[in-house]
Amino acid sequence: MAEVLVYVDHVDGAVRKPTLELLTLARRLGEPVAVALGNGAADTAATLAEHGAVKVLTHDAPEYAEYLVVPKVDALQAAHEQVSPAAVLVPSSAEGKEIAARLALRIGSGIITDAVDLQAGAEGPVATQSVFAASYTTKSRVSKGTPVITVKPNSAAVEAAPAAGAVESLNVTFSEQATGTKITGRTPRESTGRPELTEAAIVVSGGRGVNGAENFSIIEALADSLGAAVGASRAAVDAGWYPHTNQVGQTGKSVSPQLYIANGISGAIQHRAGMQTSKTIVAVNKDPEAPIFDLVDYGVVGDLFEVVPQLTEEIKTRKG
Repeated sequence: MAEVLVYVDHVDGAVRKPTLELLTLARRLGEPVAVALGNGAADTAATLAEHGAVKVLTHDAPEYAEYLVVPKVDALQAAHEQVSPAAVLVPSSAEGKEIAARLALRIGSGIITDAVDLQAGAEGPVATQSVFAASYTTKSRVSKGTPVITVKPNSAAVEAAPAAGAVESLNVTFSEQATGTKITGRTPRESTGRPELTEAAIVVSGGRGVNGAENFSIIEALADSLGAAVGASRAAVDAGWYPHTNQVGQTGKSVSPQLYIANGISGAIQHRAGMQTSKTIVAVNKDPEAPIFDLVDYGVVGDLFEVVPQLTEEIKTRKG
């Protein structure tokens, strides 16, 4: 069976959820071979094996932490040469898409970004994408070289599938470009205790209808009752009511959770582009003509200041 390279996104050995989802998708295409780089790479092996990795290629060097993405591209290129895979899968983060694009250019292959599903095809992997601001769904495949595909978080369920997970060292020779851009400082992101927005299974967002930064506490309370991440529309972010890092939309972050709850959001196409691939969409808006209602699975026409607190209390009651 063909092997499929999976780039491992981890933090000091703790594997992030999108990588485990990639392993689920990789098993549809062949035998997953994980590539773990940097500090704690070897510590990822047990988790990766539990989720289907037949082999784990590891390499640690200071370049991965001290410089931007090129050292990781060098390593993935070395893994590609060693394995000759049927495809290379990378999480569809900002860094992941840059790594994938650089790798595809180096190995002379086509690339597909922001896939939301993958299936095996007679002529190679077939990727499903949501395009043109999520107005259309397309199915595509790479026709030249080894397919390099980035996949959005929450595109597949995490499934345990124990495999050998044999750990092997990867031989990497860094290119001259690897040390071209040095990282001069890092500022840890302040933790809110909530899930990462792009990885969360549930996202609760607020828009112009929240009517002020002080009122986002209502949105946060609902999110916390569900164990969800908090998002915001561009209108709310531009007004200074919530940080830009939480913006969902064409000029913010793209999310694809199992459940998306939009509160006081009209549903402009720019916002829809960032959340339309959510599995279930619920909207609360007092305007029955709001465009968001054309998209939702469930809509509530009402004042969010009345609806959202009641929903929060009902969830708390049922949970406890």
